[in-house]
Amino acid sequence: MINKLNTPARNTTPQPRVLFYSHDTFGLGHLRRSRALAGAMTKADANMSAIILTGSPVAGRFTFPEHVDHIRLPGVTKMTDGSYVSQALGLDIDETTALRAGLIQAAAEHFEPDLLVVDKEPCGFRGELLPTLEYLKKHANTKLVLGLRDVLDSPDVLAEEWERKGAVQACENFYDEIWVYGLKAIYDPTKGLDLPQSVRDIMHWTGYLKREVGDEPLTIPEPYILITPGGGGDGEAMVDLVLSAYEQDPDLSPMALLVYGPFLSGDTRAEFEARAQKLNGRVQTVGFESKIEQLYAGAQGVICMGGYNTFCEVLSFDKPAVIVPRTVPRREQYIRAERAEELGLIRMIDEERDGMTPAAMIKAIRGLPEQNPPSAHHHNGLLDGLDYVCGRVDALIRT
Repeated sequence: MINKLNTPARNTTPQPRVLFYSHDTFGLGHLRRSRALAGAMTKADANMSAIILTGSPVAGRFTFPEHVDHIRLPGVTKMTDGSYVSQALGLDIDETTALRAGLIQAAAEHFEPDLLVVDKEPCGFRGELLPTLEYLKKHANTKLVLGLRDVLDSPDVLAEEWERKGAVQACENFYDEIWVYGLKAIYDPTKGLDLPQSVRDIMHWTGYLKREVGDEPLTIPEPYILITPGGGGDGEAMVDLVLSAYEQDPDLSPMALLVYGPFLSGDTRAEFEARAQKLNGRVQTVGFESKIEQLYAGAQGVICMGGYNTFCEVLSFDKPAVIVPRTVPRREQYIRAERAEELGLIRMIDEERDGMTPAAMIKAIRGLPEQNPPSAHHHNGLLDGLDYVCGRVDALIRT
């Protein structure tokens, strides 16, 4: 570990510091959630600063709010057999994990956070967070918070995973609070877990994390629906279905604005681009848009996958939406979409019920103008997440 002898003593002026841990082995969800939380916290307290520890390979393509920075951890990639490899370093996964663990602890020792917010994984990727949790618990006055999205996975799968990882024990041993970024009335992500009462007593249901448009509006000259597969790494089937719908129905409108996401690339994207170019402007494409909130704000409706951040954006901008959820490697998106459809918040294309066919997508797109927005089925506290979290931060670090 890096020697701290020459590290300047921390300023005694009240300048709270928050450290976020976001393991990011796949997609953009963890980073974008941490970024939204950090932005809200530093906006609520102008003296606060935050650092996000992230494994996302595209972290540098995002802008970060004032007083928020990030440290890029060596990236890892999940293989089709479920194993992990280093993205670029040529190290085996044990060496990569040890390197990441050392960087995480060094950041915590030098930044000396008042609060550590851990996204989703109580122990971190392959347990890499445990040394830092143990260090902070013994040697620092840092409050430790675990943040969970509204849905994690099927209850039986989650129970097995948390048992294998020792996650319940980590919740008992380390965390001061657990924040669930959703509403219990919609879904309980800990369903199926044998959590002791002491852990359930520290759980806070915050509501979803509201998103806002930035200061630089994007102007699209004609009406459009937004097509977004999130990060794009698992969005090939949905994008293919949308293109097929516009190819088979020459009268399908309005124009579709397709944002591929940074992880849909290579030959697959080149083939999609060739197909889109033959549609005479009826489908326009964008590779990656770090300010996608502005595209949501101007859209007449949304066709999307069912990731947490995408769902927050649909709710925040109150857009009629059709979700095409993935079902592997986790059923998280399907569970979220199924429950949201039951509540009237969105519609979904269910592969078993509707079929993953161009006809089903044509029907979904044509139905968007008549579809109610989420606000037609209001739930108290639905989008209070950021305000609630800021209140908890103040309570934790001021005590």
